[in-house]
Amino acid sequence: MTFDVLNPDDLLKVDPVFGQLSFDNHEQVVFCNDKDTGLKAIIGIHNTVLGPALGGVRMWAYNSEWEALNDTLRLSRGMTLKSAITGLNLGGGQAVIIGDAKVHKTPDLTRKFGEFVHSLSGRYITAEDVGMEPADMDLVREVTPYVTGMSESKGGTGNPTPIAAFGVFMGMKAAAQFQYGSDVLEDRHVFVQGVGNVGEALVENLINEGAKVTITDINKERLAYVAAKYNVTAYEGQNFFREDMDIYAPCALGATINDQTIYNLKAKIIAGAANNQLAIEGKHGAILKERGIVYAPDFLINAGGLINVYAELENYSRQEIIRQTENIFNTTLEILERAQAKNLATNQAAVEVAYERILARKKEVQEK
Repeated sequence: MTFDVLNPDDLLKVDPVFGQLSFDNHEQVVFCNDKDTGLKAIIGIHNTVLGPALGGVRMWAYNSEWEALNDTLRLSRGMTLKSAITGLNLGGGQAVIIGDAKVHKTPDLTRKFGEFVHSLSGRYITAEDVGMEPADMDLVREVTPYVTGMSESKGGTGNPTPIAAFGVFMGMKAAAQFQYGSDVLEDRHVFVQGVGNVGEALVENLINEGAKVTITDINKERLAYVAAKYNVTAYEGQNFFREDMDIYAPCALGATINDQTIYNLKAKIIAGAANNQLAIEGKHGAILKERGIVYAPDFLINAGGLINVYAELENYSRQEIIRQTENIFNTTLEILERAQAKNLATNQAAVEVAYERILARKKEVQEK
């Protein structure tokens, strides 16, 4: 049995929601509006076969409502795949709040979002994402128990950034083992695009390993800060995809592997923290395979943050969080080897493994 990845070349956008390619059989999409607080949010529940849908809430100043909807749907589907392939008993969901977090986020707006989450009676469990932080999850917790990623002082696991970056680091090492025959990253040239919280933490892991690191970021202040802190090179050119590098680590927003960049890229490995790195999954995954570039599927290697917040639901210890995150190395290697054995693109192989687990669980439930 095979499982198709999303490929916009094969389908057309027909209807505002159901006809969108990214809808991908979502179970539920909720549009949330509150005039008093200014809240405009979308919650996507993609799949709950393995358990309640868990996924972050992202606050972002989208250019359009369509862009916000598409981001919700793609991220929600990604969370389904991430939970399934990591072996967690969770489904996939995601929420976005439309607005600039630095300008529009208020305690009342955050609590109101929590009320909408609560109205779903546990089908969706929220957590922090871009534009949100543990303190915001503390506010959400005031109105609903269906939230993770709270501050440690409130009984949560706190900032998931270090664990998220560690998982990416493990996936990167597995890709190096597969491509180069050694997982040692010392002297490997790694280009990190995006040095926000996770990107910076990844840089720290790489420097400790002895890698040669170059960084870039649209925030020039942040770029200069991280470059000085870790004594790494800040890229000031116009097209870093043309630069010599061993590993490309996208850690900003998605779709950086696209028609404009994919043939310029000189890296032999792509392994980063960003979600939805392939602009067109089927097309660009196949091109990477043809070019001999090892792609460590993003929804697999960036699962550390999910593992971290899942620990709040299962009362895992810190040691267990680390153990499960370290296992991303083994799972990544297994996926890469499976892709090679079956002559598949690596993202295709990862999607297959995720859906095989979901279908097995669905069959198990039906037979009871």
